[in-house]
Amino acid sequence: MTTEKPKLKKTATEPLEIEPSIEKEVSKKGSKKASIEKPSEATDTKEAVEAVEIEAKTANKKRKPFKAKVIRDSFSFPEQDYLKISELKKACLAEGIHVKKSEILRAGLHLLTKLNFAELKQAVEQVEKVQTGRPTSSKI
Repeated sequence: MTTEKPKLKKTATEPLEIEPSIEKEVSKKGSKKASIEKPSEATDTKEAVEAVEIEAKTANKKRKPFKAKVIRDSFSFPEQDYLKISELKKACLAEGIHVKKSEILRAGLHLLTKLNFAELKQAVEQVEKVQTGRPTSSKI
């Protein structure tokens, strides 16, 4: 009795055709699976095709727009101005618009930038001057 190894079927393997734009992205990311051009086994071919498809899908996804840095700051408001912000919030809510205090302040800022200098000067003169800094604590 002779023991012979079973002969494996030879499969024709052709180099994968990769679109030039995807090939550049793959080479930039340094993906090892996607850089295989001539796989020696059928499973390697499937893995390479899947890797190229995944790269193509991620390239087609819309990238998130760059978010601007948000800066936190604190301000002192006279009680009357603070009540005006509250009234504006209630008016917006009555119209079905959910708005935050910061959004109201930013909307006002955008409107002020659209004024000419004379109108801006008049608006600034109408604003009550507020003492800056934190209030001093009273000691008993």
